[in-house]
Amino acid sequence: MLVSHLFVRPGGRVAVKHRHPTLTERFRVMRGEVGFLIGEEERVLGPGESAVVPPGTLHDWWQLGEEEAQVVVEVDPGDRFVEMVGTFFGLARDGRSDEKGVPRPLQLAVSARAYSDVMVVASPPPWLQKLAFGLLAPLGRLRGLKPTYPEYQSSTTVVELSPEALELLTPDGRLATQ
Repeated sequence: MLVSHLFVRPGGRVAVKHRHPTLTERFRVMRGEVGFLIGEEERVLGPGESAVVPPGTLHDWWQLGEEEAQVVVEVDPGDRFVEMVGTFFGLARDGRSDEKGVPRPLQLAVSARAYSDVMVVASPPPWLQKLAFGLLAPLGRLRGLKPTYPEYQSSTTVVELSPEALELLTPDGRLATQ
């Protein structure tokens, strides 16, 4: 399981609408407001409010207003999610993605095929993604691209959850939702 304390600046959002075939995500807003689309339902959550995204559910989220939002997020299971997200953030930091943080097409194809159990984007349709990524991923691998990179999987920086965020966890380390 992964538990993260996110600080989302005004205008911040997840890169694309997506679903997690095998993961459950739980969100608890600590500060600010965050808009959520979960399945067909769109809603706004403020401090103290929670949302749960079951496996396979299409969802999206975005920060609202002028105040930075703080959200505690739990992803269960989180091990492969950490690998995928670490790679995507590392690629973005190194300028190897678009302005939304989405990896370039050949890299996306290689990573998306390897992590199709973790995340599937909403568009294009899954059948088209499977076809396109099936054609592009071998080309990406021939160019030396990998689904993930060791240099993006570790850090010497250790960030502890804030005392406020820790108060939201149950004794077994899970996010307490309403």
